[in-house]
Amino acid sequence: MPYNPADLVDVDVTPVLTGRNRLTCAFRPILAIPHILLVGGPIAFAGSWIVGSGDRTRAEWGAGTGVLGAVASVVAVIAWFAILFTGRFPDGLWSLAAFYLRWRVRAIAYLTLLRDEYPPFGDEPYPAELILPRPTEPRNKLTVAFRIFLAIPQFIAVAFLGMAWGITTIIAWFSILFTGNYPRGLYDFGVGVLRWTTRVEAYVLLLRDEYPPFSLG
Repeated sequence: MPYNPADLVDVDVTPVLTGRNRLTCAFRPILAIPHILLVGGPIAFAGSWIVGSGDRTRAEWGAGTGVLGAVASVVAVIAWFAILFTGRFPDGLWSLAAFYLRWRVRAIAYLTLLRDEYPPFGDEPYPAELILPRPTEPRNKLTVAFRIFLAIPQFIAVAFLGMAWGITTIIAWFSILFTGNYPRGLYDFGVGVLRWTTRVEAYVLLLRDEYPPFSLG
């Protein structure tokens, strides 16, 4: 579905490249555990190979979105039926899913070293902000009906981006520990991947109908 740029889901992170907090960066994965348990790790949807007994392997898709992410997934299922029958995403459920995604953006920005401030537990100001316009109604029932299939190319792209993001974040971690600085190119890439993956998750959770662009910008 074509989109109006004014309606596009976006992530705005205030950059901080120099004078980083080396101590909190050193222990960032540990400090972020409470948020990870609630809203999950950096990539919500990722492919994995599972090795079973008898040298059997299988590929599967999984969600690593924490307790609130599981709630948001249930909300999306309820909303899927609601949209197909009424053309509407119930207001309270939409607000709950959007609340989860806003929290998730802040937590992931902290975990991946994009910011040093500890993220709030809930809806409080933070220098990593989700821009998520409320969609107009009635919703696009056709794309909602086949949403999970339409998103498969995005899942594949996000899986590869996630692996690259993991490598660049490790490089940035060492850079911060030794120099106190986050290299600009790696920082922009990290923000771009966060933006892309957040758009995909908003699309899969039915918060918007526009197909996410294949872009870091």
